[in-house]
Amino acid sequence: MKIFYAIQATGNGHISRATQLYPYLLKYGTVDFFLSGNNASLDIKLPIKFKSKGCSLHYSKCGGLDYWNIVKNIKPRQMYKDADALPLKEYDVIINDFDAITSLACKLQNVHSVQFGHQASFISKATPRPNKKSFMGEMILKHYAPSPKNIGLHFENYDSFIRPPIIKDQIIEAEPKNLGHITVYLPSFDKDCLEKAFNKVKHVHFHWFLNDVESPYTIRNITYYPVNQKKFNKSLINCEGIITGGGFETPAEALYLKKKILSIPIRNHYEQECNAAALKKLGVPVVYDIEDDFNLIIESWLDKEIIYPTMQANNIPETLDYLFDTYKD
Repeated sequence: MKIFYAIQATGNGHISRATQLYPYLLKYGTVDFFLSGNNASLDIKLPIKFKSKGCSLHYSKCGGLDYWNIVKNIKPRQMYKDADALPLKEYDVIINDFDAITSLACKLQNVHSVQFGHQASFISKATPRPNKKSFMGEMILKHYAPSPKNIGLHFENYDSFIRPPIIKDQIIEAEPKNLGHITVYLPSFDKDCLEKAFNKVKHVHFHWFLNDVESPYTIRNITYYPVNQKKFNKSLINCEGIITGGGFETPAEALYLKKKILSIPIRNHYEQECNAAALKKLGVPVVYDIEDDFNLIIESWLDKEIIYPTMQANNIPETLDYLFDTYKD
């Protein structure tokens, strides 16, 4: 069996998920990956056969989306060419993790696909949303990369087609400890947006993962790390808690490890606002705006005892059996 797997590279989570799934997919046949977008900062150890600049996210300085740069870098004509050039009829199964080019290619070439991943869960009205819904956000989630079949991943099974998150083997096999540090992963924030707040919490050491750091170094109570999967996993497994955005994979892994979480969703990023709504239902504190007293928020968060529900890891063989059975229907 020949499998085509499209990865939306607007962040590291999609790549991390595909990397975890790859050895399991090989039991079904050969796999060729298509990488769309250029926001990811992880080393990719997958057989990437096709690439496209696709549609990528751009961030403002302190925690928001830069819509001007996002729109400016969208090239509809090139995206159409890339979609037309994908040889999808050569494949038996097409798995799409929220990529618009693959979805367009399926339509142009009249081939079947299944949308598999976190964004697929938003097809269901039962999946948590913020109190104030965004019409445009809902349109993007439901129509950006449509497929006739959907298999969603989320924190809880909000609907019949939604499964638990894909948790990496390194996390599942870990023996978590609390070595007292706080792990920080906030790719939409520049260093000078939060550095002073972290420095004010003098009794806490922070492991801060940043895209523009080439090798680890320490200044005062912060150790700055490059975005590296192995180092990040080690930091997360041994931290007291994590400060991160409103993504999906990192909070899911932190919940699985029973770590404290402080979530700061990217401003005007509707999917992250939806994730934040789901996290709040699980008891995770969410901060929407960073003010001058952010250090006090961190200290209050650390002082509170928080008990989260048990996070179930995805049974990958069972989910993939379901995916391939669904694809045949």
